Amino acid sequence: MPEAPAAGPIITEPGIYEMTNEQYHADPVPGGSLSSTGARRLLAPGCPALFRHEQLHGQKPRKVFDLGTAAHGLVLGTGPELVRIDADEWRTAKVKAEVAAARERGAIPLKPAEFEQVHRMAAAIRQHPVASALFSEDSGRPEQSLFWVDQATGVWRRARLDWLPTLGHGRLIIPDYKSCVSAAPESIAKSVLNYGYHQQDPWYVDAVRALGLGDDSTTFVFVFQEKTPPYLVNVVQLDQATRRIGRQRNRKALSIYRECLASDHWPGYSDQVEIVSLPAWAQDRQMQEIQ
Repeated sequence: MPEAPAAGPIITEPGIYEMTNEQYHADPVPGGSLSSTGARRLLAPGCPALFRHEQLHGQKPRKVFDLGTAAHGLVLGTGPELVRIDADEWRTAKVKAEVAAARERGAIPLKPAEFEQVHRMAAAIRQHPVASALFSEDSGRPEQSLFWVDQATGVWRRARLDWLPTLGHGRLIIPDYKSCVSAAPESIAKSVLNYGYHQQDPWYVDAVRALGLGDDSTTFVFVFQEKTPPYLVNVVQLDQATRRIGRQRNRKALSIYRECLASDHWPGYSDQVEIVSLPAWAQDRQMQEIQ
């Protein structure tokens, strides 16, 4: 397996690469490549201008991401160091210095309750019969970066799999871990819509197929886990119709990306005056209220 250099990796050949999360998100493909997250950002409710800004400047870290990243790392057995800051409030100069020092070296600082929380989340995953098997140490490798060229558009694409299963052990099942507020099916359906997870599924399946790692039987599953006790887990697979919509949206995003890259024009929402209406459900409700 190719291994990206420790600093300044450059990817010029399709394949599976070992690299840090920072190296992956810095996009090591000369001329640029498109990720699943980027494809979703190009489409409404995003737009090419937002995609381009985040591509050039990145996103500002948020506390909620720290917690999710910490749980993610413990579940996969990889990721940044977790540092327990023994203070419930981070207001004093001493504590602020500890937090800053941890972040400076790439670690994730956590309050005592948060530190216990993410460890209990990881323990709950290990107790779930399906999730524990999907992420077992002898079943594959965590955080593998895949790069390939899209045949239809010539666009470089990339994907960072949470877990790449060991090949040659039957049907390839690709798991992806998501921490969430609720892992109930109806809540998951809303998250799929709001975060575009139905685009991530076919994007990652495309990746393993393009590199000859999987075939038509390749399956993608989400492992959702709640962030509050008892840290319930729900392993789900999207239905065929939902995956088809996601794949079609991916094709549209790839086309937009190719056009923007060629013209170096990254449009915003609109250059014209747009007419905006209340959502249909809100119109109906408010009309009933005033009658």
